[in-house]
Amino acid sequence: MTTDVVIVGAGGMGREIFAVIRLLNARAADGPPWRVLGFVDDYPTESNVAQVRRLGVPFLGATRWLADQPSTTRVALGVGQPRLRRETDLALARYGLPAATVVHPAAEIGPDCVFQEGLFAAGGARVTTNVVLGRHVHLNQNCTVGHDTVLGDHVSVNPLAAVSGYCRLDDGVMVGTTAAVLPGLTVGRDTVVGAGACVTRDVAAGTVVTGVPARPVDRSVADARPVVVPAHGRQDEVDHPA
Repeated sequence: MTTDVVIVGAGGMGREIFAVIRLLNARAADGPPWRVLGFVDDYPTESNVAQVRRLGVPFLGATRWLADQPSTTRVALGVGQPRLRRETDLALARYGLPAATVVHPAAEIGPDCVFQEGLFAAGGARVTTNVVLGRHVHLNQNCTVGHDTVLGDHVSVNPLAAVSGYCRLDDGVMVGTTAAVLPGLTVGRDTVVGAGACVTRDVAAGTVVTGVPARPVDRSVADARPVVVPAHGRQDEVDHPA
C-alpha cells in the first residue's frame, strides 16, 4: 500500500530525506511505499525552492497547507537542527498528522531495537542491538550507535559520528560529524558535541563541548554563528560546530 507523505523543510535535510524515499520506492518489489505530495516550508529560500522543483516535486507552500490533509497523510521533518526540529514538531501537532519513518536500505537496525515514529536513518547508519530511539531521531550517513544506548527525542547523530554502548543522549542532543561519545556516558538535553570531539565524561544539559577530550565552551560564543532561515518560524543556528 502506498502512503502519502509531505516533507517539511525544503533545505538540504528535507531533500536528503526525499532522496532516500525515492530510493525506497525504486527498490520496492510490490509497488512504491510512498507517494511524495511535495514540500512545505514556512520560510523557504528561492534557491531551495528551485532545487526542490529540479527534483520534479511540487513546492506546496507554507506548513498551513497541511491543515486540509486527511489523517492518513504522514509528515517527514527535514529539519536538521534538533531544537528547531522539536519546535517544528510541536507546531505541527495542531494538524494531527502522523510522522513518517524513513530508513535507507543500506542502514542497519539491529535486533531488539525500539524506535518511535519519525526516525530517519541515512545510508550506512548502524544501530547494533538493544537500543532505544526517541521521536524524530536523525541518524546521518555512516554514523554508529552502540548496544544498550538510549537516544531521546529529536537527537541528531551526524555523519561518521560514533555513540558507544550503554550511553544516554537526552532530548535534543546533536553529536557532530566524526565526534565520539565513549561507553557508558550521559549527554544532557540540548547539548551540542562539536565536530571531531571525543566525549570522555558526562556532559551537563545545555552545554557545547569541543575538542579531544571534549570540554565545555561558552555557549554565547558558540551561538554567535551564521544563521539560516529554517522551515518553521524563526532563524536559528547552522549545524557547526557540530
